[in-house]
Amino acid sequence: MSQGTLFIISAPSGAGKTSLVRELIESLDGIQVSVSHTTRAMREGEVNDVNYHFTDVAEFEAMIARGEFFEYARVFDNYYGTSRQAVEVLLGAGQDVILEIDWQGAQQVRLQMPEAVSIFILPPSRDELERRLASRGTDEHAVIARRMRDAVSEMSHFHEYDYLVVNDDFTTALQELQSLVISRRLSCSRMSECHAPLLTALLS
Repeated sequence: MSQGTLFIISAPSGAGKTSLVRELIESLDGIQVSVSHTTRAMREGEVNDVNYHFTDVAEFEAMIARGEFFEYARVFDNYYGTSRQAVEVLLGAGQDVILEIDWQGAQQVRLQMPEAVSIFILPPSRDELERRLASRGTDEHAVIARRMRDAVSEMSHFHEYDYLVVNDDFTTALQELQSLVISRRLSCSRMSECHAPLLTALLS
């Protein structure tokens, strides 16, 4: 069985990454989002091992000590991390896996798995990004301004990625993501593994 591909997808808040990834995995077979570990409390409606693998700080830090994470970070007193073993099991089974992580996490993963395919999603303009961030609720101007600063900081790392997708029109952006996944599946190395009997028969 051929090895799956690890896709790293990053974006600033407000770029539409979550919606695009959700549609991507619904539209293609054989691809799923890696479920992260976290020490934060479970929220209403969340399911353990579906939304996150919820764990306590002691166990998370023990996993860090054992080197079990591809990447991890501490955000607002809570840990978040991606289990290396969980991802490798899926890839070994021929599944494509998506990591939705920020640029810092992406750097950590690329060091360990240089063959991962990284994609950065951009908004069509700063004005549109600010509009999307402001439309999320009744946040104060200072909160939106901070989110914009965080978004600009995140976007400044776009050049570290293999591909850029601009989410101006949702349908077009989704098609571009689908094309990247499909083109990877059609690579000579992967097709040679998937269709070894066919190739043997054709060349005999």
